[in-house]
Amino acid sequence: MGMEKHRWSGRNRLKDNLREEIWRKLESSGTAIGDPWSKIPNFQGAQEAAFKLSEFDFWKASRVVKSNPDRAQAWVRLYALQDGKKIYTPVPELTRDFPFLLLDPEILEKRGITFEEVMYSDGAMLHGQRVNFTEMEPMDICVVGSVAASIAGGRMGKGGGFADLEMGIFRSIGTLSRTCPIVTTISEIQIVENAKISLEAHDTPLDWIITPERAIKSQNTLPQPGPIDWNLMQEDQFLKIPFLRRLREELSRK
Repeated sequence: MGMEKHRWSGRNRLKDNLREEIWRKLESSGTAIGDPWSKIPNFQGAQEAAFKLSEFDFWKASRVVKSNPDRAQAWVRLYALQDGKKIYTPVPELTRDFPFLLLDPEILEKRGITFEEVMYSDGAMLHGQRVNFTEMEPMDICVVGSVAASIAGGRMGKGGGFADLEMGIFRSIGTLSRTCPIVTTISEIQIVENAKISLEAHDTPLDWIITPERAIKSQNTLPQPGPIDWNLMQEDQFLKIPFLRRLREELSRK
């Protein structure tokens, strides 16, 4: 059933198989909220995982949080706004001429917009401020969605390559330091054996994996990768993500 639903299948058969295994387990166990296929899956306990993250000292000290736009991390975004933090969240799948949205709690409150109205991507699109990469402030925490993760720090998304693309761009323009914590919130079902997710040079390893039951400091010993390597980009990404060619030209002139 999952094969026809997997939008980005075909780039890596082993990763495709693992994604399908996780989506199937989430669905059959009742852990998934909604249809998990071809998505960063929403899961039972997402609020509890987000609350665990909000109790960390590095969270409390942060001022700017980057979060993926998926429903699984909606509670992360809500708690960030309630704690007075600015949020940068991408337009889903980066499909607009403007890549990111800023959710500023002070501005939202002045406009009479509740934080609950913008915790999901449709509300963020309606009320968030459009920003380009070059307008963004440095990030204190980077929250990413995952289909699967390993204790070694390996992470696998839904297959579109959006998170690694974003983080490569952030490093290229200096808004994501090598010491910024990279965090994901997932269910226990999504944690897999280390050997199942290989980390390549351009992959961004996780620092923390937060589930409803526990917080795991990853065993990653690899450094965070450097700036974006345009040679690793797929041609279909340039076709589907409008601003990419322009951004590549801008960065090449610096």
